[in-house]
Order: sequence, then structure tokens, then C-alpha cells
Amino acid sequence: MLETLFKLREHGTTVKTEVIAGLTTFLTMAYIVFVNPAILSSTGMDFNAVFVATCISAAIGSAVMGLVANYPIALAPGMGLNAYFTYSVVKGMGVSWEVALGAVFLSGVLFVAVSLFKLREWVVNAIPHSLKLAISAGVGMFLAIIALKNAGIVVAHPATLLTLGNMHDPKVLLAIFGFVLILALEYRKVTGGVIIGIFTVTVLAILLGFQQFKGVFAPIPSMAPTWMKMDLQGALNAGLLGVVFVFFFVDLFDTTGTLIGVSHRAGLLDGQGRLPRLKRALLADSSAILAGAALGTSSCTAYIESAAGTAVGGRTGLTAVVVALLFLAALWVSPLASAVPAYATAPALCYVAVLMARGLAEIDWEDLTESAPAVITALAMPFTFSIADGIAFGFISYTALKLMAGRLRDLSPAVVVIALLWVVKFALF
Repeated sequence: MLETLFKLREHGTTVKTEVIAGLTTFLTMAYIVFVNPAILSSTGMDFNAVFVATCISAAIGSAVMGLVANYPIALAPGMGLNAYFTYSVVKGMGVSWEVALGAVFLSGVLFVAVSLFKLREWVVNAIPHSLKLAISAGVGMFLAIIALKNAGIVVAHPATLLTLGNMHDPKVLLAIFGFVLILALEYRKVTGGVIIGIFTVTVLAILLGFQQFKGVFAPIPSMAPTWMKMDLQGALNAGLLGVVFVFFFVDLFDTTGTLIGVSHRAGLLDGQGRLPRLKRALLADSSAILAGAALGTSSCTAYIESAAGTAVGGRTGLTAVVVALLFLAALWVSPLASAVPAYATAPALCYVAVLMARGLAEIDWEDLTESAPAVITALAMPFTFSIADGIAFGFISYTALKLMAGRLRDLSPAVVVIALLWVVKFALF
């Protein structure tokens, strides 16, 4: 049955490899089931209800991606989008969280519509090859800065923006040890090296008293406080149309960047650099957005942490299905999932960043109109802390440079339209 559903032999993988990949991906993104409720509860939403909504929406999105699109890419509520939901829409604009959920739901409806009419495929396939390579590398750099921040290796500084953290902190040292351990295990071709690294750091943290082990099982909280509480009528207010647009636009490019970045490194793009079964993949995250809004959480999106799973061999939707099952299991074993600290998963993300940076080597460095926008794209992602903004700067700089260099024939109408839309987004929203 698994062979029929996922075509394991065709993709050169096995059930064991896919299960290990699913476990790896889940462990690197399990933080979302605790971070997302913490952020959204600032709006007045019930923490426990959002916890359940986060787990279930992630399970639904990942399962659809795996079963329908057959990609090893997991979905869950997006980090940047939950911050926009909380701090820009609810707290910044003063609207209720119910209305904000309504805006998320409407953006999901818009996603489904444009996916059915192939507009999103047109957008994704229009991305120039150099920008696709840069997106892959940029996603890796974005992962790296998240990992360095979570590990405490890089910290904020009022004068220099960033600086080196406290290298005497045992947690920082554990993260560095975990990274070296993963590199050594992967170099020696040890199966499950990334998971071994994560578990080793977690066990050491518990033994040293840095991480509290609260047991394994806990009762599932009620989701009633957020279930079907979105206010669609309030979200249809003319003043919130811009909010719906931003949810739609940002998630479109976050998901696009993740799909391309993870798929490129996993070798899942076709000979023309395009993603097969793209429509199914795009419908998967669209359905996750709708489900998440109904359950009570902000927009779901494809997760860049999926690259951790593909790095250990995940190549089919079975990886995503394993992630979905683990998110459902997290409903019952939330104390166990919370035992994995951020500085234990940070080494895995740094390892993936090393793999994804290879995309820069394939760029045509002799052509400045290709290499300069690629570098801008890759650097903008970590420095703006946004995949979407990195893609935006890439499209705008690519279009502007080609125009000024007299290379109009290199520009497709889609690239120009997308660049102009990003300019409008920055100017008006």
C-alpha cells in the first residue's frame, strides 16, 4: 500500500528512511506547538485551545501534502504570520482576534481560488533559475540565523545589531557540541545522525538540570474557546481588505520559497527546474490555512524545517504523513515534546543550512544581472528575518537591473508583474 501511495522505489527510498526523515522534521519544528500559542494568546486567545488548534492544523496540512502531493514537506502555522496576526493586526489595528481569524480564512479562500486557476503555478514557474538557486541558499541562511539565535550563539546588541553570545553558557556549548556531533555522524554516513544529535543534546540538558522533564502524557485541552470563532463579516470590512491581501501575499511567497528551497536540495525539481505536482502542493497549504482559521490559529505554511528531513533521505509524502501523525501524538504527549529545547534542534538547522548554501555555487557569477539579484535575495532573507521579503527584493532588483542593463528579453511578463506587485505592497501596506 505504501509503495502504491508514495512510489518509494521510484524515489530511491525506503519506509525506514522516510520514518526517520519524518521524525527529524518533526523534532526540528515541534517548537511551534508551544511558541504559536504563546504568541497568539497575547491577543486574548485561549492558550490551550490554540495549542490544540496548532497541532491539528499542522497534522491536516502535512497529511494533505503527503497523501495528495507526495512531497516530504510539512506544514504548520507560520512564525512570521503569527507575529503579523498578533502585533500588526490585532494589537496594531485594534481589531478583535475573531476578525483577524476571519481575514486568515478569507486569504485561504483566495489561495484556493488562485490555485485552481493556476495563477500560483504561473507565479512559481516564472521565478528565474538564478533566483531559485538563491532562494534555496537564502532559506538555508534564514535557518542558520534562527538556529544561532535559538542556541544563544548570536544575540542582539544595541550598537552593532548582532554580536557573539556568552560562550561560557553551557547551553551554547551544548549546541556547538550537537552541531559538531551531527556533522561527524553525517560524514560517517550514520543513519539518523541528525536525530541522534538532537536526542543527545536533549538528554545531556536534562541530566545537567537545564531542561525539566515533566513526564510523558497529559490530557488533551478543549478547543471550544477558538473553534469556528472567526468573524467573516467583520473581516469583509473594506478597511481589512489590505490585511487579507498581506496574509495572502506573504504566505504565497513564504510557501513558494520553502517549496523551491527544500525541493531543490532534495533533487525533486524536474529537468527545467520546475516542481512536478505543484498544483497539488499549493492546494495542500491552502486547505491548511482554511482548517487552521476554523480551528483557531493563524495562517499555516510550508515549513523550512522540512529540509532537515530531506537531508536525512526523505523524498516522498510518507515523510509528511509521519510528521502529521507525530503532531497528533503531540496532543497526548505534549510534556515529552516540550522536553526538546531550542538549543537541541539548533544544530540540526545549522547542518541543513550548510547543505542548502551549495545552491550559490551554481549561479552564473560572470553575469552581474543574474548574480547580484541572487546575492540580494539570499542575504535579505536572514537580515530581514523574512523569506517573503527576500524574494521581494530579489524580484525587484532582478527586474530593475535587467531593465537598466538593456536586457529586456530576459524578463518574462510574470516577473515584471510580480516585481510591480511587491513595489505596491511595500508602498501601500
